[in-house]
Amino acid sequence: MQIVRYFMDPLSEVLSLLKLEAYISGGFPLTAGTGLEFRRHQGIKCYVVIDGNCWVAVTGSQEAIFLKSGDCVFLPSGAPFCLATAPDSLPQPFIPPDKETGSALTMQAPRDGAFILGGRFTFSSAHADILLHSLPPLIPVTEGIGQKVMRNAMECLREEMRVPQPGGDLIAQQLVQIMLVQALRVFLQQKGNEHVGWMFALSDPQLKAAITYMHQEPAFPWTLQELAKRVGMSRTVFTEHFKRKVGITPMKYLSQWRMLLAGERLRNSRDSITQISQSAGYNSDSAFGRAFKKEWGCSPREHRQQLLRAFTSHEQ
Repeated sequence: MQIVRYFMDPLSEVLSLLKLEAYISGGFPLTAGTGLEFRRHQGIKCYVVIDGNCWVAVTGSQEAIFLKSGDCVFLPSGAPFCLATAPDSLPQPFIPPDKETGSALTMQAPRDGAFILGGRFTFSSAHADILLHSLPPLIPVTEGIGQKVMRNAMECLREEMRVPQPGGDLIAQQLVQIMLVQALRVFLQQKGNEHVGWMFALSDPQLKAAITYMHQEPAFPWTLQELAKRVGMSRTVFTEHFKRKVGITPMKYLSQWRMLLAGERLRNSRDSITQISQSAGYNSDSAFGRAFKKEWGCSPREHRQQLLRAFTSHEQ
């Protein structure tokens, strides 16, 4: 019997590693001539224009982006921002409305205004920066840009929120996660060549292949020569191209990825240091310890003890 091994693609793997959690914060109307100002936030915020039109701008930015019914926007930087019916509307601080439960929501925009549905994403992992630092302050997803998947998800989300049903909260959370992944896909397709970072390198077929190899087999004794050979490039060209697109060398990226995985295993498993060392591609605990300390600032054993103390303190 043939055994087929299934591997996640790099983006799915990172999102899973970060332990992404989605929440629907509720819907609210935006009346004509008004704006709402939102404070600095953690994680990623998401807003869907269910009905009407509005503008969104990150505080301090000169550019406001127009959103119409069916459009959505993701805000991963945590920076303050405004939603308004016109670019020159004077914003007021946002006060969350009381959440309606157990009854149907109209979700219709006021005259010349908008009805907006909000959500947010949090990360229970300590490594959210590997994703968030790669992204711009604002990611709009508008008509014609990968909109089919988004439109289907938004229609389902609208129905789940309009008429609450058993299990509706869970379905809504999954739909918003689909929308986030689709937004990241669209952003890579549109802007992948304009930014530097591991995620943007996924828009390059050869670099995507190299990153996928490292993610799928972190314990393999990778060398520059082997990686370059796998993706059909010379070692010199591969190294230069990788560093230009990712911002660091291939071997530095491999080391960081291995240490990230090792940190998660120290946090979430009872595996010994030797087992974790071997899973990260090290035959020597001492060599693993040096690499780990360089990345984390402490030894693997100290890191595990810190996590244990933090967990014990939280439980008390």
